[in-house]
This record gives sequence, C-alpha cells and structure tokens, in this order.
Amino acid sequence: GLLGPNGVGKSTIFNLITGLLKPDFGKVFFGNKDATNYPIYTRTRKFKIGYVPQYGGFFGDLTTYQNLKAVAEILIKDTKDQNSRIEYLISKFELDAVKNTKAKHLSGGQRKKVSIAMSLMSDPKIILMDEPFQGLDIMSTRDLQETIVNLQTEDNSRCCIISDHAARDLLAISDRAIIVANKKIIAQGTPSELINNTNARNLYFGDAFKIS
Repeated sequence: GLLGPNGVGKSTIFNLITGLLKPDFGKVFFGNKDATNYPIYTRTRKFKIGYVPQYGGFFGDLTTYQNLKAVAEILIKDTKDQNSRIEYLISKFELDAVKNTKAKHLSGGQRKKVSIAMSLMSDPKIILMDEPFQGLDIMSTRDLQETIVNLQTEDNSRCCIISDHAARDLLAISDRAIIVANKKIIAQGTPSELINNTNARNLYFGDAFKIS
C-alpha cells in the first residue's frame, strides 16, 4: 500500500516506475537491473509490469471484448492464445454479461474490472494500481478488494502496489504499506505498525484514525 497527502507524488512514483516519466535524479531498478532508460513497452515485457491508471485505462467506445482484444494483439503473438487469454479474463472477472457492452456504458466497478483485466493480459508479476477505489460504492469497493486479494493469493510471486486515499480500504488488504510525506518515506510496515507510528499519526492519519 502507498499512502500520503494530496500532491505528495504517489502517481508520479508510478509514472517513474512504468517509464511515463524519467527521473531528474536517481535510478529505477527491477531487482538488480537498472531500467531507468528503458522505454515503457520494454519495461512491460521484460519486467512483467501491469498498470491500472487512476482514470480510464480503457477505450470508451470499444466493448469489453474489444478492449481486451486491443491489448492482446500487442502482447500476444498467436491469435489462438489471444482468444484463450481474453476468454479466461472475461470469465475470471465475471464480465460475460457485459462482454459486448461499450466501456463507457459500464458501471464504475465494471470499468475498473476491465482496466485490471487489461493490465493482466501479459500475466504481470508487478501490478500498479493508482486509486482503484475512487468513485466506487461500498459493495463495489468490497468486490474490488476481494479481486485484488485473489490476484496475489493465486500467484505468490505476484506483487500488487496500490495507491489510494481510502486508507481503511487500502490497509484492509495490504500486507505492508508506506506513507510518503514531505518528499520522503515517513513510515512503513504492517497496517497495525503504521497506525501506531507517531510520524504516521502526526503527518497523515491523525489521532482519531482506526482501521475498523
């Protein structure tokens, strides 16, 4: 989990990791490999990165199936393998009923599922999610939380890095979390460790914050 006040640079961190931005100083490493000068598509394929942006992440005038097909054609060479992967993701995220519905007509929760499904097309080992709970109702949030947890439990080598202002919703599914403020990491650890951290309470949570 990645937490911090508005404007602290959470989305910027994601953009640096994916290659949308180049750092003014410092480097981006995946394991022992310096990827600072690698373009976006190379990072996606070489280091198996999936990205679910804060806004959009899909083509509004394309159907659910067409959105997945558009990504599959870029990442998967064999047409048969493309179709197999698409059908698997549609089934996995229970999108059969909206398979032929344009993305702009989907609910917020359904759109988020489509975006996540698109990010999983290459079977990534690192999935970045920028404010996935934004704009979702309580039931959709719970559904998405379950989806995210399942992504990791089904593959122990997969890592989900999630940024969101909904601290309770994020910490409820986080193994570990980091709080960024004043241009640096001010606290990190398990959710229970964070809410008892003095810096975290003073600079982010406040005294009244509780997980449940």
